[in-house]
This record gives sequence, structure tokens and C-alpha cells, in this order.
Amino acid sequence: MAPRAPKGTRDVLPAEGRVRARVESVSADVMAANGFGRVVTPTFEETEVFVRGVGTATDIVRKEMYTFEDRGGRSITLRPEGTAPVARAYVEHGMHKLPQPVKLWYMAPMFRYEAPQSGRFREHWQVGAEAFGSDDPLLDAEMIALLAEIYARLDVPEVRLRISSMGDPEGRGAYREKLLAHLAPHADALPRDARERMDENPLRLFDMKDDAVRAAMQGAPLLVDNLGDAAREHHARVLEALRLMGIPYEEDPSLVRGLDYYTRTVFEFTCDRLGAQSGIGGGGRYDGLVESLGGPAVPGVGFGTGVERITLALGDAAADEPVVDAYLAVPDADIRMALMPLLRDLRRSGVRVEAGPAGKGLKAMMRHASGLGARNVIIVGPREHADGLATIRDMTTGDQVEVPVGEIALHVMADGGAA
Repeated sequence: MAPRAPKGTRDVLPAEGRVRARVESVSADVMAANGFGRVVTPTFEETEVFVRGVGTATDIVRKEMYTFEDRGGRSITLRPEGTAPVARAYVEHGMHKLPQPVKLWYMAPMFRYEAPQSGRFREHWQVGAEAFGSDDPLLDAEMIALLAEIYARLDVPEVRLRISSMGDPEGRGAYREKLLAHLAPHADALPRDARERMDENPLRLFDMKDDAVRAAMQGAPLLVDNLGDAAREHHARVLEALRLMGIPYEEDPSLVRGLDYYTRTVFEFTCDRLGAQSGIGGGGRYDGLVESLGGPAVPGVGFGTGVERITLALGDAAADEPVVDAYLAVPDADIRMALMPLLRDLRRSGVRVEAGPAGKGLKAMMRHASGLGARNVIIVGPREHADGLATIRDMTTGDQVEVPVGEIALHVMADGGAA
């Protein structure tokens, strides 16, 4: 039997690769417009980065990380999420000494041992952004607007924003006691995993899908109703900024992001096109993360969005963009050789051009061009070559026009090719 990709992973073929390249390009443009610089962190980190940063009560740390011991006896983990490694880099490189906020973004693979689902894989890619050094609620709103802009430019359909607040750590103690008091009569009916979470972080039960847990959480007190004055004011200002920017949202008091480092603002974008597993991206504020990794008490806010989730939401139509702008059809081998400089110059001009393979006749080349989705076919036979001309056929209309060889690039780009 031939080898296959490991369970929970998959190959990205050229059609989807073009969509992913567009996701990266759009993200890069939006990030640059918002003052973010690109950062690349290692694929694996010391395990302590995630234990200290993400939290021992999370599913990620408890059962989803790919952790191993290297030959030096160090515990190493493949990156399961992007925020903690970027925060580690912020601390390690003394970026708290730079003008704040420091704005960083990335597009990188993440690794989690979880049940594969549609658009969710054990190796998956994320676009993420982190801003360190400001507790301004308007920065929270800017981050949400940034992610909304990426979805808008990509034409991701049926996107909705849910938002809430996790409050401040110092104010969660009293709420935690209220929640535990509510859960106590139901404890015996809860699965062991839920009872363990009650001891570590009972807020995580809001995020569980188990029927018994959901029944127990009915009527539970909500954190958003128990915010301190500062957290309540912060949340109100975030919502007001979103209203002023025309970004619609739904307040969801049960929203709990899956990582323990979140404080105050939490948000999630969903896409109805994705069905029951509708989450496409989200994030929030994490004001204690940098300090937990040995850095100064620096606030932060960020988000991540799944590239596979975006491509799934866009659907097959997103991969139908033509592979090439023009196809060079030259059956004569000697003329084909003479036109190698033309092929080079067209590509340098930004024209995506493919050349018909040697040994094929003109009809076979036309079928090949059609299969590649070429907008135009550039035909150069002995007569055209002798006169320094080329015949360009529009593959949509069938119209043909003769142009000087030196004007091919201008004609193809004016006809809808690369700009």
C-alpha cells in the first residue's frame, strides 16, 4: 500500500494553494496598513512556554500538545497556538523597550492532537496578530476591525461577530465562588473531565459541549453581569468604538475563549457557511501573559484565524481563478527556441504565461491552454515570426488580433492579465 499523509493532516494542492496565497497577500496588506510587522517564531518551543502561558486547565495543555524530549533531555512542544510564542519573543528580545504598542503578525502552522473535522486538522495554519504595550480599549476595537477587514477583502460570506468580557483576574474570585455554588448540586452528574475543570478553572465549563455540562450550566451566573467598574467601562468603550466604525456585533455573555490567559475583551467571528462548527477566528485581551513568561507587566491583545477555515468558507469557486494569463502556442521547435527571450520578458512584465510543450500540434496546445484556464493564447507561426508579429486569441470570445511581438505584454495586461 502506498504511503498516505498522517491522520489529521493533508496535502495542499495548487488550486487551494492559490487561495491560501491570496489569504496571505490580503492579510499582509491589511497588517501593513495597520502598522504591524511580520514575526516568525520557531515551529517548536520549550514546553514551559505553553504550560505557563496557555494554562494547565486548557484542553491544549492537558491533552492536545505534541510534546517530546529532545536528545538534550529538554521538553519540547510543537507550537499549538501563536500568541504565547510571540509573547515569549517579545520578552526575549526586550521589545518592551521599543515604542509601545509593539504590533506583530504571523502566518504559521499550528499542531494540536484533536479529532479531525471539516476545516480543522492536527496540522493547521493560522494568521494571527498581537499588540503589546497598551491597555486602551480602542486598541481592542482596532484589532477586531482589522480581522473584520481581512474577511471583508477576502469576501468571506455570512460572517458574524460575537463579543463579551472575561473581566479582570482580581475581580473573578467572587464570581468564581458564585459559579461553584451554582455547580455544586450538579457535581455528581458531571463527567470527570468537567469536575477537574471545576477545581482548576470553572469558567471553562461554558466552553464544553457535553450534554450533562450544558444542563448544569443552565441558569449559571454570568461573568459579564459581575464585572468590576474598570472592566465594565473598558467593555462599554470597546462596544462604542465598534458601533462608531459600523461593525455589527452580538453580545454573548457565555462566550469563553479556549485559553486561560484572556482578560477583559474576548471575541469570536463565526461563519454560518461552515455549519455547526462555525468558528472561523477570534481572540481577545491577555494583560497578564507577558508577565507570566518572565517579562514586565505589559498588557496585550490579539487574534488568530484559521486559514483552512477561511478556504472552506470561500468554497471551490475561490480556487477557479485562471492559472495563467496567457499561453504561448508555438508548434515549430526552432521558433519556440527563438522566442525564449520573449517568454522571459513576459514573465518579468508580470504576465503569468505558460508555453506549450514541444512536440504538440496547435490543436493540442489550444486544448492544453483551455485546460489551464488561460485568458489568451499567443500564436506564433512561421509567417508571424518572419514579420515580428503574434496572433492573440481571446479564449472567452474567440476574437483574434495581430500585434507586434514587443506589444504582447501590454495587450495581454490591458485585456485583464496581471497588472
